Amino acid sequence: MQPIRQGDVLLQPVPKATGEKLTHLTLAEGEVTGHSHRISNGEAELYEREGTLFLRVLSDTATLTHEEHQAIAVPQGDWLVQIQREYEPEGWRYITD
Repeated sequence: MQPIRQGDVLLQPVPKATGEKLTHLTLAEGEVTGHSHRISNGEAELYEREGTLFLRVLSDTATLTHEEHQAIAVPQGDWLVQIQREYEPEGWRYITD
């Protein structure tokens, strides 16, 4: 399986999703907009282990949705959920000559 990206959420296939089973299917919430990346259709479980999220899709596919992105079908299997943030080092400034 290939990695799947929706905005700043990256799903990487893993052999097995482990951790404490969560009661929701929200992979990430926007800090400013309040929008969220979440599973809206299909059968899935979300796990958390040491601050890392893992998604297990039990149905043939599950739909990953977000208000600002096109919905994506995530195939059955186990996935590591990674949040990709833009890196802006402290004290960075634009210098012109």
